[in-house]
Amino acid sequence: MIIRKGTQPASRGPAEQFTGDVRVQPLFGAEETAPYSGAYVTFQPGARSAWHTHPAGQRLVVTDGAGRTQEEGGPVEELRPGDVVWCPPGVRHWHGAAPESAMTHLALSGIRDGRAVDWLEHVTDEEYGASGG
Repeated sequence: MIIRKGTQPASRGPAEQFTGDVRVQPLFGAEETAPYSGAYVTFQPGARSAWHTHPAGQRLVVTDGAGRTQEEGGPVEELRPGDVVWCPPGVRHWHGAAPESAMTHLALSGIRDGRAVDWLEHVTDEEYGASGG
């Protein structure tokens, strides 16, 4: 089976889950024998996700631009193309673009009990602005 580029409509990231301009381009959904989904997510400069967790984890592959990510209690980390981020199950974190650069990543999200993500509160400007590594 081939899913052709552009056959699944892109959508704007909902304001309840993201700060700023975010575009989500679904690539494929989970299946019984492959319980994970894939999407390209593009964050415009300064845009970011809210804090969230993944019941089955998530892997991010940065494909373009510069970004930031943070696990709760850890430092804000800078992201560049080719970087791969593992978001372990149940660990609070966020990710998004750098202040002056857009960033796109491929998100591969595991599915557990029918869920890929549990959304939490928004990342504050102070949390986002913490110095990166």
